[in-house]
Amino acid sequence: MTRRTQWPVQEDSGGSTSSRAEAGPPRTTRSSRRRTSGPRLGDGALPGDAEEEGELLGHEGEGQLGEEVGEHAEGHQEGADDGAPEEDGESTPSRRAQDAGPEQDPAERARAICLRLLTGTPRTRRQLADALRKREIPDEVAEEVLSRFEEVGLIDDVAFADAWVESRHHSRGLARRALARELRTKGVEPQVVENAVGQLDAEREAETARSLVEGKLRSTRGLDREKRIRRLAGMLARRGYGEGLALRVVRKALEEEGEDPETLDRFLPDD
Repeated sequence: MTRRTQWPVQEDSGGSTSSRAEAGPPRTTRSSRRRTSGPRLGDGALPGDAEEEGELLGHEGEGQLGEEVGEHAEGHQEGADDGAPEEDGESTPSRRAQDAGPEQDPAERARAICLRLLTGTPRTRRQLADALRKREIPDEVAEEVLSRFEEVGLIDDVAFADAWVESRHHSRGLARRALARELRTKGVEPQVVENAVGQLDAEREAETARSLVEGKLRSTRGLDREKRIRRLAGMLARRGYGEGLALRVVRKALEEEGEDPETLDRFLPDD
């Protein structure tokens, strides 16, 4: 037997009565369902609710979410200076927070920063010193840590310069002048720079220049002669080759391609 629910009888102001049995059970509106579904961040949730939801999201401690968002935005601003990953290798907010921990000894922080930056790529002493200064490591602490790293071979500007010259000349075709300029910007000592670029003799540099011009000839064949010469010589100049060498290499390449030497005399010297 089905039992029928007896709803309370209500009396209106006119004395008439109405039964809730006729109207049925109270209807649950969409807004009431939304309110009973549980607190949400930003919808009037209580502080305790926000903390509980923060734990579900993987954030520990009060205010951690806001702190991490702020650190993330700060990291973007720092990395926007040069459009690329930061020079000191800082890539995550958690790493920056770890470096900046007030309870950590400055020397320990300095060692951790240097070890992380040296992971995967060599760095010069000056690059590491700049990174430590940016992280507000005291100068005397940074000097002590960097000197110790040099003693054990973790910092070696001579090896860095030698490898840099070989790699950049092979991959980019850079001449000695351009390579020396790059090493100076990284803080390598002048004598170390001179010794490193001395690996490239004049013959090897000229051979690389000829290879660069030969690789560019085809893409310039539709240009008039003067513009073509300027483009080829300019390409070598941007890589650090001297004007005399650049013009000689361009002239020889054009002659081998079939250009009339007498015509080239108007644009290029015949040394």
